[in-house]
Amino acid sequence: MLKRVLYVILCILPCFIFYSVVRAETALPNLSAEAAVLLDWNSGRILYARNPHLSRHMASTTKIMTAIVALERGNFDDEVKTSPRAANTGGSSIWLEEGEIKTLEELLLGLMLRSGNDVAVAIAEHISGSVEKFAELMTERARELGAQNTSFRNPHGLHHPEHYTTAYDLALISAHAMGIKEFRRIISTPGIAISWPGHPWDRFLYNQNKLFTLYQGAEGIKTGWTTPAGRCFAGAAIRNGRRLISVVLNAPQLWEDTVALLDYGFANFEYKCLVEERQYLKSVAVVDGVSGKAEAIASSSFYFPLRALEENKVTYRFILNEPLKAPLKEGERIGELEICFQQEAVGVIDLLAGREVKKIGLWVSLKRKLGRRE
Repeated sequence: MLKRVLYVILCILPCFIFYSVVRAETALPNLSAEAAVLLDWNSGRILYARNPHLSRHMASTTKIMTAIVALERGNFDDEVKTSPRAANTGGSSIWLEEGEIKTLEELLLGLMLRSGNDVAVAIAEHISGSVEKFAELMTERARELGAQNTSFRNPHGLHHPEHYTTAYDLALISAHAMGIKEFRRIISTPGIAISWPGHPWDRFLYNQNKLFTLYQGAEGIKTGWTTPAGRCFAGAAIRNGRRLISVVLNAPQLWEDTVALLDYGFANFEYKCLVEERQYLKSVAVVDGVSGKAEAIASSSFYFPLRALEENKVTYRFILNEPLKAPLKEGERIGELEICFQQEAVGVIDLLAGREVKKIGLWVSLKRKLGRRE
């Protein structure tokens, strides 16, 4: 009897183990956020989405785009004079005073570390001459980045009924920002002192982003809160060269949500090498070539984040520069390989000739043509 019981247990146990592994791999995070997106920065793949295209107010996460435009249009050493409008902007600030001059670098630190609304206005007026023109520039730049459902009406995120984004759009904007070295340096600064003319002490700007203390590999990015927007956050973390971008909008438990999203992404997706550099991929016919064929090899490696059992969803499409004609040099581009996931293109790499293909001589060419006719 005991042997029979042990036999049944041994038969059933692997099933329970398999079920628990699959369940762990597929479990989705339980979020408080009304809208959320987790994006793999390296590949652009969306790893998780909840109401990704729902229009929501974004509060101070607006300042990510403010910083992008400032970095792309201005210079760190630019001197910016504080206008009355900037000095009198309400909400969070670094207490800029009318007529005070600061470098654009100092203002960007005040923008991202202390979420200064006064700083946002000063930057906008410096870059575009007015808040309104700068907001138009922000919206235009967002469209160029693929954020088609985003509208900016100011550079700070104080409530305006026509100032909105989506979790998906904000993830795209954040991903672009994280590709800018100077932006990453600013948002990762723990704290810094900047001058405060007329006062016996300097301003000390300390980083308010709690993710740095909550999560290993945290890189930023920006919090936001207004009553209409709720609690918002765009975050980023990097581990083993993999960077993830998380966005939560109207999230009562924004830190817990962000940690859950990042954990989900790092735990459930693994970077797979789908194509290796110089990997032989196929043989291609070459007109008037001595060998008659060329080896098509990959110009570079291609990695993509996949969950368990997803590799069968990857397909490949060869796009060749046909007809290929000799002579071909080794390493010459002969086409491209399109990598698709679930029938959608996720990457393209060049195809190269793996070895030289010499052109046949005139006499051999004539003999081949005569041979075909016979």
